[in-house]
Amino acid sequence: MRLLILSLLLTLCVSADPTPPTVVFKAKETSPHPSIRIPALLHTTKGTLIAVAEGRDAATDQASNDLLVRLSTNGGKTWMKADVALELGKDCINNPCLVQDAKSGKVFLFYQVFPAGLKEFSGLTPGPSGPTKIGYITSIDEGRSWSKHVDVTSALKPDIATTTASGPGIGIQLTKGPKAGRLIIPFNSQGPKNNFVNWVAYSDDAGKTWKRGADVPQSGMQLNEVQISEMSDGGVYLNSRQWRGTGGRKVSWSTDGGETWTNAKEDKNLPEPVCQASLISFKDGNRFVTLFLNPEGEPAGKGRAKGTLRMSLDDGKTWKHSRLLVPGKFAYSSIARMKDGRIGVLYEPNSSTEILFTSVDLAWIEKGE
Repeated sequence: MRLLILSLLLTLCVSADPTPPTVVFKAKETSPHPSIRIPALLHTTKGTLIAVAEGRDAATDQASNDLLVRLSTNGGKTWMKADVALELGKDCINNPCLVQDAKSGKVFLFYQVFPAGLKEFSGLTPGPSGPTKIGYITSIDEGRSWSKHVDVTSALKPDIATTTASGPGIGIQLTKGPKAGRLIIPFNSQGPKNNFVNWVAYSDDAGKTWKRGADVPQSGMQLNEVQISEMSDGGVYLNSRQWRGTGGRKVSWSTDGGETWTNAKEDKNLPEPVCQASLISFKDGNRFVTLFLNPEGEPAGKGRAKGTLRMSLDDGKTWKHSRLLVPGKFAYSSIARMKDGRIGVLYEPNSSTEILFTSVDLAWIEKGE
């Protein structure tokens, strides 16, 4: 009888529904900003969840944005008081993207800076001497405090780029293969005539210096907001939003740690209404799992709704399982695997005023199609 009860309890634990969504950021409540958007979520090696978002002075992309941070040490059950990780006066900070160096524990938070009053499509001067900049800050205490702004524009910004946006979301550190230990941050940059491309910044010295890899080759498409994940052999899988188009996500693979890429192609099994998405990978027992989350759209490919989690067991080539996580409105997101194996999800309910958190286990995802 005891064994039967224990078996039933274990079954209930692994098949539990997602936790009820809780508010992590809310405009004019967790901070004085009237608009909050663009979530980024990192689970540190010590078990802290670091949630970051843009605190905006208005419901528009460039609105003197600050970077807000909130921490949880119990898997998202409760959150510490929201704080400002970085503000640069009236200048605007966009596209937060987090990564941690596992050996040192140092957390890097990348972003793009627009001088006050400038907008993304306002005829900006290209190149490193142009007005938009690439920067990062670091934390050595699990996100409780942050360094001063570090400018890496000269090392990373392409000569023809007017803008260079990290993520948004997370970067990765490779754990296997010849490039093991490499830190990688995904980027898109905008060139002449608003043409967008993807590439990554990488560091082989724990973040002391950063280099830029080659553009992802593309034909008949433009690659915009982007996430990456490690593959089972130490390669890199890239999954990108198509800029102003339809037909699903765009994908590419790298065998040299992001220095070069295969030709980007469309993944017709990942429909989307043109939106950011989130991506992670990890070893789960004897298998290697890649998870992808985006608004599938309703109908499919239209309207930011129906946040759908998908699972791949072959490095993003096919998607064996899918499960509807949020049936209603759903936009940007960021996901992280927590210490207990559950998946933490930080997401926008297609709102410019709040960002929510929920968590789910792999067994629940696998119960889908």
